[in-house]
Parts: sequence; structure tokens; C-alpha cells
Amino acid sequence: MEILISLIRICVVLGVVLLLVVVLVWSERRISAAIQNRIGPNRVGPNGILQPVADVLKLLMKEDIVPKNANRTIHDLAPIISIGVALSTFAVIPVGNTIELFGTTIKLQIADVNIGILYILALTSMGVYGVTLAGWSSNNKYSLLGGLRSSAQLISYELSMGLSIIGVLLVSGSLRLDEIVEHQGSYIWGWLPAWNMFLQPVAFITFVVAAFAETNRLPFDLPEAEPELVGGYHTEYSGLKFGLFMLSEYANIVTASAVIVTLFLGGYNVPFIEQAGLSAFTVSILQVGAFCFKVLCVLLFIILIRWTLPRFRYDQLMNLGWKVMLPITLANLLVTGFVIVAL
Repeated sequence: MEILISLIRICVVLGVVLLLVVVLVWSERRISAAIQNRIGPNRVGPNGILQPVADVLKLLMKEDIVPKNANRTIHDLAPIISIGVALSTFAVIPVGNTIELFGTTIKLQIADVNIGILYILALTSMGVYGVTLAGWSSNNKYSLLGGLRSSAQLISYELSMGLSIIGVLLVSGSLRLDEIVEHQGSYIWGWLPAWNMFLQPVAFITFVVAAFAETNRLPFDLPEAEPELVGGYHTEYSGLKFGLFMLSEYANIVTASAVIVTLFLGGYNVPFIEQAGLSAFTVSILQVGAFCFKVLCVLLFIILIRWTLPRFRYDQLMNLGWKVMLPITLANLLVTGFVIVAL
């Protein structure tokens, strides 16, 4: 029974994430068109809603072209690594507390592991292998530069990301993501939700900036950087394999948004819901809805930033990572430690 429930949870989460990716692609094209005073996709389906489906069919039908001197095995493996890591990270994120169906209490989390944070950090650091190996195996200088840039980005922002998370761990006192969310269910001064966004504002800002670099999104999309790298690490990819890279990028955005919501925006918590006198089932549904709403808000913010800020130069990203974010997160960690000891 437990195995069946786990399989259902996996299928539901994968289905929702993949559907959200399709909607996200369409939403980004429509929003970017509105910002730039263009029309955007409007031919395939009502308001162009079926355009992503047409794009997927087109990618599936395209020929898979591999450079003559490329390493064929690694070239095929790289997009599989990227999409595997992108989808696996969601396994430990709690989208709700528990829900009772047919007399069975189901935890709304695929894998309830006691080191959820470490699992996320380990997987996200593995994701760079897909990008780096794609650049190296293509036997193309532009692709190789894109892969190397991704590796350098990882070193620059992963330290700051880890240190900002440690501040959250000190406040919550646990590595378990469900316990971190539950800790944010209390209130400060009786009315302000004890979300880590308010308790750890510096960590919140640095984590969000690092998440942009993690997902290779503007203003930190240097591994792709079309003006100087053609298409970056996936220049020599076509058809389904290029589609997998595109899918993994958007799946990474969804996962990063879910992690931001879980760690800093209260997760599935709805402020003052315990005072409404609702049934347990209604509360569970509202919690899942609140989680999804928060994730959608973060996704909208990520899309808007893409069309608001220009791309950073490579040296500017390095300076930001090493000379600004790293000292700030270290200082935040020390202050957090002193405050906790004092209290």
C-alpha cells in the first residue's frame, strides 16, 4: 500500500511539474511580449495556449544531429543528467502537511528524509555536470566556454547559497524541510507570520540571487549568452536532446521557486487559518493551494526580472559572488549565531 501511495505521489508531482513547465513557457512568451509591446504567440489554439505543444512536436520530429568529432556517449548522457537532476530535486519538497483520503493519512511529500536540505544541495551541485559535459562533449569551443562558465558560476554562488541556508537551519533547528515549514507557522508579536523572509532577510535576498545563477536565468545566463557564445553549452544540440535541456531549465525554475517558498515564504502555511475553524480536509486543500499560489508568484517575479535587468558581464558575476555575497552571508551567519546564543 505504501509503495502504491508513493508511486501515485510521484506521478502526480511529475505531472503537475511538467504541466507547469508548459504553462510557464507560454506565460513567459506572453509576458515578455507585453513588456516589449509585441503580440506573442496567438496562432495555435486560443491566445496561443497550444504553442508549447506545437513546439514539443516540432522538436520531436527534428533530426538528431551530432558533430563528427563529438564524444557521442557523453553527448547523449548530458541532457539526461540535467533533466534527471531537475525533476529529482522536487522529491523532498512538502507541498502540504497531510491529507486523509479513504481512511488513510497521506503525507504530501514524496520523500520524507531527515536531511532534506543536504539532498537539495547535493542534487543542485550535480546539475552542473550536465551543462559542463554537454559543452565538453560537443567538441565546439563556444560550447566548451559555456560549460566552463557554468562551472565557474557554480563555485561563485554555491558557497553563498549554502551559507544563506545555514542561517535558516540555525533559526529552525532542523534539516528536515517539513519541520522548517512548521517552524514558520508561528507568529512574531502575535500577528506577523514567522516566515524566514522576515527572520532572515539577508539570507533570503542572497538565496534568491544565487537561485537566478543556479537556474542560468537572466541576468546570470552566462553559460548560454547568445551574443558571444552562439547558444552556449547546447549549441551543438538539436531535436529531442535540445528539448530536454529546455525542459530541464524550466523544471529547474519551478524547483527553485518551490525551494524559495519552502525555506523563506512559509511553505504551505496560511496565516491565521487555524482560527477559521475549518475541517482538516479543507485545511489540507487550502495549504496545497497556498503553496501553489506562492510558487506562481515567485515564477512571475523570475520572469519579470528577465526583462528588467541587463545581463551581467562575466567578471561582474565573479565579483558579486566572491566580493559581495560571500562576505554578506558570512556576516549574516555570525550575527544570527550571536542572536540565538544571546536569546
